[in-house]
Amino acid sequence: MEQDVRILIVDDEERIRRLLKMYLERENYIIDEAEEGNEALEKALENDYDLIVLDLMLPGKDGIEVCRELREKKATPVIMLTAKGEEANRVQGFEVGTDDYIVKPFSPREVVLRVKALLRRSSKTSYLQTDTTAKNIIVYPHLTIDHDAHRVLADDKEVSLTPKEYDLLYFLAKSPDKVFDREQLLREVWHYEFFGDLRTVDTHIKRLREKLSKVSENAAKMIVTVWGVGYKFEVVNE
Repeated sequence: MEQDVRILIVDDEERIRRLLKMYLERENYIIDEAEEGNEALEKALENDYDLIVLDLMLPGKDGIEVCRELREKKATPVIMLTAKGEEANRVQGFEVGTDDYIVKPFSPREVVLRVKALLRRSSKTSYLQTDTTAKNIIVYPHLTIDHDAHRVLADDKEVSLTPKEYDLLYFLAKSPDKVFDREQLLREVWHYEFFGDLRTVDTHIKRLREKLSKVSENAAKMIVTVWGVGYKFEVVNE
């Protein structure tokens, strides 16, 4: 069971905030609210939320800008709320680090299920739910991935990743030396068809390398670009 899970709901419509709060509080989550972008970013940086439900269209900073600035400091999981017909914005949201999106109008029960799924994939709650007798660990020189705890160590130092960054690294690391094109990665990691817009993969690969290189250049080198094709995970022994 999740313990003391704190969620920030960001939407300029009080009706939507009240609805989401009611359903999420039934799951014993602690809910904070914000109605515009600047307030949302301030709260997100000052508090350690387990997840943020973030509307795309907001007064002040929009959801894209809030997520972009948040990702410079934190890896808090983010679910973006978007209206129908905003597919280009959803793509942009994934590029700046959104982990999932829900299209309005939505079912509150769907939001609860998406929240639970994303919390399971994020490090804090996954660690709490881990069965320590059944460890699922990938170990390479310079890099260790504890999949039960969603924990990544590069040269024995923990690396803070968003759930989607973690999913991408884990997917590649499971199949060393196998080359995946961007379309495959979008289908397998994002479970979403972008119909030709592949920048999301490149953006996440870049961000993943940057985070790994801050603690281990050798770990960062394991994510290899195969020019004209895609990416692969290559073991570095040096």
